Amino acid sequence: MQLLIGKAGFEKVKQYLINDLNISDNIRTLRNAADLTQDYVAIQLQTMGLNISRSRFSMIELGRLNVPVSVLVALKIIFKCEYSAFFAGLEEKLI
Repeated sequence: MQLLIGKAGFEKVKQYLINDLNISDNIRTLRNAADLTQDYVAIQLQTMGLNISRSRFSMIELGRLNVPVSVLVALKIIFKCEYSAFFAGLEEKLI
């Protein structure tokens, strides 16, 4: 089933996604703190059975793609961090 959204509807959805909180900056920070490349992380995700290319992972870090829960769980393992690290600083953005 394909969902068709008119141009006006797409712009409304796009605006919502841009204005929503995202964890992309935290993912990039955690990856850099672990001294890992995007290529390495993508390969690790693939070995865990997740179909994530380096390009797709880059789009996640740029906030252009939402992070699937399975990827978040895998990134926690790869980065050896707590789930709270992905959400650090987001509360302050709401205040």
